Order: sequence, then structure tokens, then C-alpha cells
Amino acid sequence: MSQAVVTQPRIGRSSIGALGILALALGTLQSVVEPALPLLQRELGVSSGEGALIGNTLLITGAVVTPIAGKLGDRYGGKRVLIWLMSVVSAGGLLASLAPNLPVLLLGQVLQGVMVGALPLSFILVRKHLSTRESQVAIGVVIALFTGGGTVGTLLAGPISDELSWQWMFALPTIAVGAMTLVVARLMPHDPPAPSDGRIDWLGAALLSGTLLAFMLGLVTVSDGSLSPLATVALTVVVAALATGWVVVERRAPSPMVDLRVLARPVMWHACALTFVITTSFGMVVFLLPQLFALPADGYGFGADTTDIGLFLLPGAIAGAFSDSIGGIAARRFGPRAVIVGGAVITAGTMLALASLHTAEWQLVLAKVLTAFAAGIGTTALMANTATTVEAKDTGIITSLLVVTRVIGVALGAQIAAAILDAGTSTTTGLPSESAFVLGFTVAGVVAALSLLVVHHTKKKAQT
Repeated sequence: MSQAVVTQPRIGRSSIGALGILALALGTLQSVVEPALPLLQRELGVSSGEGALIGNTLLITGAVVTPIAGKLGDRYGGKRVLIWLMSVVSAGGLLASLAPNLPVLLLGQVLQGVMVGALPLSFILVRKHLSTRESQVAIGVVIALFTGGGTVGTLLAGPISDELSWQWMFALPTIAVGAMTLVVARLMPHDPPAPSDGRIDWLGAALLSGTLLAFMLGLVTVSDGSLSPLATVALTVVVAALATGWVVVERRAPSPMVDLRVLARPVMWHACALTFVITTSFGMVVFLLPQLFALPADGYGFGADTTDIGLFLLPGAIAGAFSDSIGGIAARRFGPRAVIVGGAVITAGTMLALASLHTAEWQLVLAKVLTAFAAGIGTTALMANTATTVEAKDTGIITSLLVVTRVIGVALGAQIAAAILDAGTSTTTGLPSESAFVLGFTVAGVVAALSLLVVHHTKKKAQT
């Protein structure tokens, strides 16, 4: 704690501002795919399931890298690891901007995926240099700026692809990321590494990474039907074996990758369970709405191009950024449980209503606004509450696990939605049927309602 006090005077608004603008640039780079997904599917000649893979490839890398980044940040300092990761992100953005086909674009997305690790590294920096109360607000602001980048990416993807090309959607944010990394390196003071009583648990890191990689790869392949039943069973066994091996290693390691005692604390696993449910529902919304906007207007779609889709999604992106910025404040004032209940009711009601009413653009726009606000305030409240509850030396790894949970939830939701649309695609027109969208919206609403059951269960446990 004394180390944080010594370094705190060295942190100024310019340093925090640089960190926030870097998060904004990263959010922009991550979000350009969403409104441009129908365009990318047409340009690259891929299906809905393969289109979902474009975004989920980034999430797969993020899920694998983020826990390691958080642990390394705890051990060696958040600033040092952050700069390493941003170098990889810049290389990935450059590769995506030059991609001639789907495999090269996916490789670029793999490298860009390490950007997800920037969030827990940012949390390490604010936690070490700010008080607990200030950290809750700062964490919300960093997440809000990352989400705010989604607003920028959503708004600019269409005009950039129309006036230049879709490759420039990746190139311009990459330039911003590289420039802001240099600014952060110059302005942000080095944060002192946390005291350690042992070596990095590389075996535990490898097993955790292998578990997440196998799970995410299985997720995106099983949901699009590309695996046989035997291969699915085999993959399930591999995931279970890797996860079991990881638990065994962590219980015996003198300095484990993740302290399972901390992970077993109610505040931690409650946060993981709720974050997973919330983001799974929201991941379905994120995938379904652009697809419906892009369908031809002579049916039940709206014939929107990439620019129109970006404008339609813009209010939702703004609502998500705003809710992220107040998530920490809401958690402190009302408690995370009350915030989650309100968000679950809003999301479930919105999705079930959208299953019946989706004949006008404003209905879809309003649905994105409400669900983005509910998901943002809920997950940020959980993140801020958990980050300030655990010890400072565990901030990176614990928050990284919550970030990974968010990633897995969004990826699962997108793949479920893609599978529903693929299953409901007409062999005559090659387009998803309206009933497929109705089913997708209904499932998203039901999943959101599961948050209420999780909250009820955790409340009973707490009372017991």
C-alpha cells in the first residue's frame, strides 16, 4: 500500500486522459466489424456463421491472453505489459487492413484480440494510484471510454468503407492506437510490481490458456455444425481434462496463476455467473440487429447499408458508454444486486417485445439502446465492486477473469444467434426467415431473465 502512496502524486490528468484515449482507440478498432459485418460477408463471400467468426476470433484471443496479461501486470507492472500488448494490437490492425481474404483477416483479428487484456492492465494502474472510492469511478470511466470507442467505430465504419474501403476501417484506428501508446509510454509513470513469493506459474497459465482456447474454438465450431458428434464429444473431454488439470496445478502451486480461494469467494463467482448471463443475452442482440437491418426492404428487412446500420446502432453505443460510466457509481449507491435486477427486467421485456414488434427502424434502435444500457451498467457495476473488494495485488488477474467471462458470454450469444439464423435460412432465397429472428429475440429475452434466477439464488446463499 505504501508503494501506491509514493507513486500517486506522479499521476496527473494528462496521464489518465492518455490512458482513456487509448481505451477509446481500442474500442473503435474492436467495434468496426459490427456494423460492417453484412458488408464483410458479401465482400469475402462467407455465411452468417463465418461472419460471426470474424468478430469472435478477436474474442477468442482475448479470452486466452487476458488472464496471462492480468497476472503479468500484477507481477511486473501494468504499464510495461500494456505497452507490449499494444505493439501486438498494432501489428494485428495493420495485417487486417491489408487482408486480401478471410484467413488473413482472421489472423489479424487474432493479433488484435490481445487488446482485451488492456482493460485489467488499466485497472491495475488506477487501483495502484487512486483510492478505493476513486478507483470505482475511474474503472467505470475507462470502461466507458472503451465502450465509447464502440460509438466512434459504429459511426465511422460505414463512411470509411464507402469513401475509401473496408480495409481502412482497420487502418485508421490502428494508427490512433499506435500514437496513443507512445503518449501513454511517455506520460504514465511506471507502477511498482507487486511483491511476489515465487515464480510465475507458467504451467497453470498454459493449462488455463489451453482450456479457454479449446472451449472457444469448440464454441464457434459446434454452434455452426462443422463438427461431428464424435468430434464434439472428444473436444468436450479435452476441455474437461484441461480444466481439471488446471485446478490440480493451481491447488498445489506455491504461487498459483489464480488463487482458487479468491475465486471461490461468493463475491467473485456471483459476479462471474451474472456477467456470463448478461453478456450472453447481449451478444445475441449485437449479432441479430445488424443482420435484420441489412435484409432487403421488400420483405421484413430494411435494406440498410453499412453507413445506415452504423447510424441505427449509434444511439445504443452512446447508451452503452453512458451506462458504463455510471456503473461504478450505481454499484456504490444501490448495490450491484439491485442494478442487475433492473437491467434484467429491462432486457427481458425489451427482447420479448421485439419478438412481436420489429416492423420499424425505431423499434430496433430503441431495443439496442435499452439492452446496451442495461448490459453496460450491470457488468460495470459487477466489475467495479469486485475490483475494489479483492486485494490490490490480485486486481489484474481477478478483473481479467471477469473480462474473459464477458468475452465468452458475448461470443456464445453471437454464435447462438448465428446458429439460429443459419438454421432458419431459406434454401430458395439464401436469407434467414422472419421466424428465425423472432426465435432469436425470444431466446435472448429468456436468457436475460435467467439473471433474476441467479440473483435470487445468490441472495439465498448470502442469507444462509
